[in-house]
Amino acid sequence: MTSIDRTFIDSLPKAELHLHIEGTLEPELKLELARRNGVEIGQSTVEQVRATYEFTDLTSFLAIYYPAMEVLVTEQDFHDLAMAYLCRAAADGVVRAEIFFDPQAHTSRGIPFSTVIDGLWSAVQEAPSLGVDAALIMCFLRDHSVESARETLEASLPYRDRIVGVGLDSDERGNPPEKFSEVFAAAKDAGYRLTMHCDIDQEQSISNIATVLHTIGVERIDHGTNILEDPSLVAEAKQQGIGFTCCPVSNSFVTEQMKGAEIVQLLREGLKVSIASDDPAYFGGYVGDNIAALAEAQHLTRDEVVQLARNSLEISWADDARKQDWLRQLEEIAAR
Repeated sequence: MTSIDRTFIDSLPKAELHLHIEGTLEPELKLELARRNGVEIGQSTVEQVRATYEFTDLTSFLAIYYPAMEVLVTEQDFHDLAMAYLCRAAADGVVRAEIFFDPQAHTSRGIPFSTVIDGLWSAVQEAPSLGVDAALIMCFLRDHSVESARETLEASLPYRDRIVGVGLDSDERGNPPEKFSEVFAAAKDAGYRLTMHCDIDQEQSISNIATVLHTIGVERIDHGTNILEDPSLVAEAKQQGIGFTCCPVSNSFVTEQMKGAEIVQLLREGLKVSIASDDPAYFGGYVGDNIAALAEAQHLTRDEVVQLARNSLEISWADDARKQDWLRQLEEIAAR
């Protein structure tokens, strides 16, 4: 089969719905921010910084990921981080970016919530100049306490108009979704949309997926390919139109393969699967790279690549008028 041309992939309007902004901290920017803020990181060249981005599983990744954030100190730092990502996303054809951010990773080290949100929001406001409609999703760290999540939710409420939804990320081991059920119920009452990470091949993966569907009531599941272990849950997710935000390149770092067969099985069974880049500075691939890698490994057709883009737009939390405009553009490009 003829491979999918990368120019074609980048030409398709798409939404990126699983992107941790802290995970876009490229070595060049990390070094620049360390120098700007006088933060000693133990490296003095880009090559030395890049050499520290080495890990073998989720636990070792997180052990690198959180200390790297020490260089993020000022509102300008968060603005620059987000703008660097948005420029890369625009080049990949992203028209809608729903960006995860982890306020507890910053407030726990003395950075005010306002500094984080003001810096990110200033980049969101600039994003249309790049052709990107951006939004923010606040994630709770599941390996922190419920009380910390509750305090973070309260801190977010004065900025409710800047945050479209809430999610749950970080180390899933021993931190099942029901731990945060009350916090998510309160977030829903406050008007936030709901998503949650159900990381691949974790302890009790399938029961965690059942919980987010039945108890939490999410609209999307981040990762989530283990749902294939229970056909009844697959049927339920399809019937409800649950979105899945899958990240094949990052999957290949934390498990033996990218879960490509599982992603494509869900796609071909008609579930709302989308592709995203997760933490691209660490995993080495932005959204276009992820789609291209999946297309090559799983021999996707052009129609299937278009369907991935279509799904991403349909399950985004953008307003309906914008979604319809993007979908019309997508169909025009696909027809050509």
